[in-house]
Order: sequence, then C-alpha cells, then structure tokens
Amino acid sequence: MNDLLSAITRSDLAGTADPLSVIFIIVMAFIAGVAIGFIYMWTHESLSYSRNFVGSLAILPVLVAMTMVAMANSIAVAFGMLGVFGVIRFRNVLKDTRDTSFILWAVMEGMALGTMRFSTALMALLGVSAAYICLRFMSFGLRRRYDAVLTLRLNGDVPSRLQTLAAILKRHARRLDLASDRRTIKEGTDLSYRLLLRNPSRSSELQTELVGTEGFENVSIYLHDDEAEI
Repeated sequence: MNDLLSAITRSDLAGTADPLSVIFIIVMAFIAGVAIGFIYMWTHESLSYSRNFVGSLAILPVLVAMTMVAMANSIAVAFGMLGVFGVIRFRNVLKDTRDTSFILWAVMEGMALGTMRFSTALMALLGVSAAYICLRFMSFGLRRRYDAVLTLRLNGDVPSRLQTLAAILKRHARRLDLASDRRTIKEGTDLSYRLLLRNPSRSSELQTELVGTEGFENVSIYLHDDEAEI
C-alpha cells in the first residue's frame, strides 16, 4: 500500500518539473483559455454561436498543456500518442466540440497511466475536473446581450414597413440591432434582428403582432437558448 501511494504522489518528471510546477501550468493554461474564450465572445458578431465551443476554447489549453507534460520530452511517448489517435475510430462524427475535448481528456489520461506517470495522471484528472466544474459554475460562454433573434421578410412599400416595424419593436424590446439586410426585387427584403426583450416570456405576443401586420412574412423568433446552440 505504501509503495502504491508513493508511486502516485511522487513526481514523474524528475529534472523537468515538480508537482507545484504542474499545478502552476494547469492554472496558467486555464487562465489563458478563459481569456481566449472571453475575447471570442466579445468579438463574435454572426448569428451562429455555440456556448459549448467557447467552453472548449477555455479547456483545450489545459488538455494540451497536460499532454505535453505527460510526454515529458519523450519521443517514444509522442509516437505512441500518434498511434493512439490512429487506432481510435468513431462510427459517428462528433458534432459537439465539448465531446471532442472529453475524448482528448480520456486519451491524455490513458497515455499518462499507460506510461506509468501516475502523479501526472492524478494531477491532470483533478486539474481538468476542477476547470470543468469552474466553467460550470461560471456559466462560461453564456451571453445575455440579446434575448432573441428575429427574422422576417418585408413586402410592398419597404420604407413604410420599416417605420411600422420599428414602432412594434420599440414596444417589445429595450434594445435591437440589425444583423442582416438582404434586399431582392421580386421576393422583398429579408431582415434579421438581435433583440433584448422587455419580457422574454411574452415573445409570442411580438410574433403574433408581426404576423398579423400587413406586409410582414416568414416571421420567426428564436429565443436566446435556441440561438446560443446553433
């Protein structure tokens, strides 16, 4: 039992890093990942946005850093990792980047344990778990600048329709931002708005009013939770 505890707690990286250095690496990698995620959130402008992708940006530096620690300048381990990725095959393509990050985590843990780097595997397990839990409690990647996305088509007298639309939106939204404006001669004008609603639970009333207004077609409202996972 003592030998087992000693194997788990002693450093695997004599001459390169000690446990405190590994903990420092985990913390710094996580801080760097969170900073990258925040910058991505603040600079993202398109309608398609994924909270899981932002979370993956925050966790990937930790996974990559711990993978490099597990390799510890060992060419054999590096080639072994390439072999592992060559063996792994999935019947279905992983569409969620969060799922991919968990696969990388599992591979990294298996590689560390398979090369008998027990303390590295343990610290990586605790460090990455803490990072995921921290992201969970932070609700990291969740944006509240807008509650909904509105798309619709205007037909007929477009300038008059725009005035009517502006009046309706001001009654229901505290803030709005025109995301896209595509005009065609025959079909009309397609518009997309980001909205900060006065009361998100009453979004159906906004949609009903727009549908019942002359000149408005193809009215769709996607609430924040729907838009955030496109």
